[in-house]
Amino acid sequence: MFKFKQFTVNQDRCAMKIGTDGVLLGAWTPLINNPYNILDIGAGTGIVTLMLAQRSNAEQIDAIEIDDDAFEQAVENFEASPWNDRLFCFHAGLDEFMEEPEDDSSESELVQQYDLIVSNPPFFTENYKSENKQRDVARFEDALPFEDLVEAADLLLSENGIFSVILPFKEENRFLALAASFELYPLQITRVKGTPTTEIKRSLLAFSRIQQNPLIDELIIEISRHEYTPEYIKLTQDFYLKM
Repeated sequence: MFKFKQFTVNQDRCAMKIGTDGVLLGAWTPLINNPYNILDIGAGTGIVTLMLAQRSNAEQIDAIEIDDDAFEQAVENFEASPWNDRLFCFHAGLDEFMEEPEDDSSESELVQQYDLIVSNPPFFTENYKSENKQRDVARFEDALPFEDLVEAADLLLSENGIFSVILPFKEENRFLALAASFELYPLQITRVKGTPTTEIKRSLLAFSRIQQNPLIDELIIEISRHEYTPEYIKLTQDFYLKM
């Protein structure tokens, strides 16, 4: 169990536990377009969805999760939260979620579009698999290829929407090129380092349909062990109990 200031997340049945990546994505994702609705692709515990519920006034916040146990746990975490009337989790893969519903009427429903789409996608692309299949699905890119993710974002994103992800820094250029091929352009890029002397480890990327000069900056998490930088404290203090 992981307690935050306004909600609690149970994670005992999830392969991927709460980590800094999810918290960063939930706290950092730009809400400048004041989204009416939000979609979290690959919810896991539901941490990112819950953080965005706390931060935004979005009336509809949907999440999709393919893993049985993670789906059930996310639903429990949503129901136990103060925003349970706004949160909904679909038990589906991205391809299933995007399929148009079978409809007997002559006019098929249009695919719903979202003002904000977020994803903390699986990204261990090396040929390394563990003995834990559930954990592998949560961690490896072949479970949700970047191409599929960007294509879905393009289809599901509203005209003024924002698409936000966290990735390994080494994947940044590939992802930017892929997004550009779908005419999704960087709005903001934040490169994350563990400490001032370590290499850049993660890239937080936010995209929109408008081509512009992105805001590019760097975030350092710790000055030394458990001594957090003012920037990281400012970003996460609405969530962590001890910030």
